[in-house]
Amino acid sequence: MTALESSPGVVERRSRRWGRSRPAVTAALFLAPAAILLVLFRIAPVGVVIWNSFRNDVEWVGFENFSFLLGTDSFRESITTTLVFSAIVNPLQIFLALAIALMLVDGARRPGVWQSLNLLPIAVPLAVSALVWGVALRPTDGLVNAVLEAVGLPGQPWLTSPDQALWSIVIIASWVGVGYWSLFLVAGLHDIPKSVLEAAAVDGAGYWRTLVKIRLPLLRRPLAFVLVADTVANLLLFAPVQILTRGGPEGSTNLIMWDVYRNAFVLGDSAAAAAETVMLLGVVMLIVVLQFRLLKPREDGT
Repeated sequence: MTALESSPGVVERRSRRWGRSRPAVTAALFLAPAAILLVLFRIAPVGVVIWNSFRNDVEWVGFENFSFLLGTDSFRESITTTLVFSAIVNPLQIFLALAIALMLVDGARRPGVWQSLNLLPIAVPLAVSALVWGVALRPTDGLVNAVLEAVGLPGQPWLTSPDQALWSIVIIASWVGVGYWSLFLVAGLHDIPKSVLEAAAVDGAGYWRTLVKIRLPLLRRPLAFVLVADTVANLLLFAPVQILTRGGPEGSTNLIMWDVYRNAFVLGDSAAAAAETVMLLGVVMLIVVLQFRLLKPREDGT
């Protein structure tokens, strides 16, 4: 070390720079394991799938996998089924989640009990919930049909009927989803300033007018998040279909995630599965962009 480098001024400046950089270095060391795992198990697999979507087993084929996929009846059927499923399940889950959130916030008796019941489906893995519902929806000895017959209604085929199987998947998905999304709406309702609600009460606004004119507009950001996140989650729904219906009967529950699985592991067409995954990834990314636009603060700061 030269005399200049060992001078008190230089040492002091280096010490100051090190002192300023220590928090960043410490943070990087703590984040490094998570970042490495993120790259290995999230980013790298996505890159591999995108690469494989433009190849067959031996060579680069460009967009041939995508054009082939668009020409198959199974893919078109999965797109139609997924759109119908999303059009049913997303509004249903959001409406029920909002209703439960309002009930919990607006003075339900014994809210702790109701909150525990609301969280119970979330604590059970979706695969387990699917198995339980599969037993409950059996056409001959299932609990649901037993209840229907006890009140004088005929039993239903549920998962074995092409007309009812998709509705059964909607019920199973909502069993978990409604309680989960209501948590965000409960937090959003609690975040509304009480002074605003008190001012509305002083002005003579009733419950429904306050809800429509004040609470729902102030709940815009949590509702936007729930709308987009719920849409993405239902686009990626797989476990109930794989466990209970395997895309049937007659393709009535052939959601896009099941079609990806079918191409990859049933038909052994990994190139088509990769291309389908990339298209699904593109749709999800568009929804995420929409999420950021919906969550962007307006000029009034809300």
